[in-house]
Amino acid sequence: MPMLQGANIPVPADRVRVELGWLRAPGTPDADASALLLTAAGKVRSDDDFVFYNQPAHPGGAVRHEGKHQDADGKVVDTLTADLAALPADTATVVLAASADGGTFGQARDLHIRVLDAADGTEIARFDSTGATTETAFVLGELYRRGGGWKFRAVGQGYATGLAGLATDFGITVEEPAAPVPAPAPSPFPTATPTPTAASTPTPTAARSPFATAPWPATSPFGRAPQQDRRPASAPASQAKTTLTQDAPTASLTRHGSATGPLRVELVWSARRTDAPPADARGWLRRARQAVSTRSAELDLQCLWELRDGTKGIVHPAGRLYGALDAPPYVRLGRDDRSGGRGVGESLTIGLDHAAEIKRLLLFVSIHQGADSFAGLDTVATLYPQSGPAIEMQLDACTVPARGAALLLIENTGSELVVRREARYIVTPATPAAPDGTPGVPDAIALQYGWGLAPITLAQG
Repeated sequence: MPMLQGANIPVPADRVRVELGWLRAPGTPDADASALLLTAAGKVRSDDDFVFYNQPAHPGGAVRHEGKHQDADGKVVDTLTADLAALPADTATVVLAASADGGTFGQARDLHIRVLDAADGTEIARFDSTGATTETAFVLGELYRRGGGWKFRAVGQGYATGLAGLATDFGITVEEPAAPVPAPAPSPFPTATPTPTAASTPTPTAARSPFATAPWPATSPFGRAPQQDRRPASAPASQAKTTLTQDAPTASLTRHGSATGPLRVELVWSARRTDAPPADARGWLRRARQAVSTRSAELDLQCLWELRDGTKGIVHPAGRLYGALDAPPYVRLGRDDRSGGRGVGESLTIGLDHAAEIKRLLLFVSIHQGADSFAGLDTVATLYPQSGPAIEMQLDACTVPARGAALLLIENTGSELVVRREARYIVTPATPAAPDGTPGVPDAIALQYGWGLAPITLAQG
């Protein structure tokens, strides 16, 4: 049964999922869930205690922003998770808040918050917020310590001053937005490469703050730095970048104006030639590292694709399935270098002007030849959108005999285009038809991610 405002209820689970939900309809704003970790004094210890879409994990990992999805009926859910047992000992309260984008909460329909047991999905609490008017930020509830356990309270407090006002109340440092830089006269893309100014220090990109619209985080999620000009087709090396990590695995292209135009993907790698295998390394690990140190590994960048009309397939150089940019699947292979050098390597391009037709894309890599596994390889994938900074991810050290790895998943949630770091190694045995095992990697990855494809037969080349 939904709770009344001010009511509280015990939370019996150590790990909970918190869902902010509303019904998307014409004239309703978008909304974003966030969490603030407070001490007994009712304040954050630092800006790190604010978890939201651009700072999606608390440094300790106990609270995370998992992202947003929309179902066929228009219901949108933005999700946070909290491991209550893993919270810092001086965390007394976790404030569960929301901010409106493009309107007020008085325009939102069926706005509610649910707390569920993360283990089995059992609903612990639900609060429906019905009294909002002109508020653009809302505290819907809070998790708080009581008597050695945790409880949830339905709050329902709004802020007409937005999330900046809410955050200031809890001790977050909110910088005033800088005056906007006048936009240059429009020019057709691609633009000419701008004349470089300072040789080494890149101009900071705009900080994506929930308090003022800006395209990307720089250092703090609360300030705002000057916005750079639009990225030319060939991105300058000095451009700032966003790095996806295990603790911060996602980035929204839509929120930062990077969801249109060509999105170039580059894969580069190098052997850790100075890494000798450890003395206790045995079997495949020793052989793999020795193989990498003496031969030049050749990799293939590939993409599994699925469109919103249900069609799906693969883009792969060995199968001569090169794709297309202005027709389905809106993914086109580019350079097929296989040597891996930075500025060379493998590349493909995604036509984001057709993003509405794309459901999901999975970028992955397999070893073509020259190595038995990814052990001893440094592998980096970088996305270069038409505008905004690059997005980079690096594979972790490989400790299994893997010949393939899932890199990045790009999903159209219905409301935004989200990039997620996967960094997942795939172990496949070599097949008699192809001793290097390449055909087995796409099949195994398609199976792992539920792509539902028939067995993939690829020509070797």
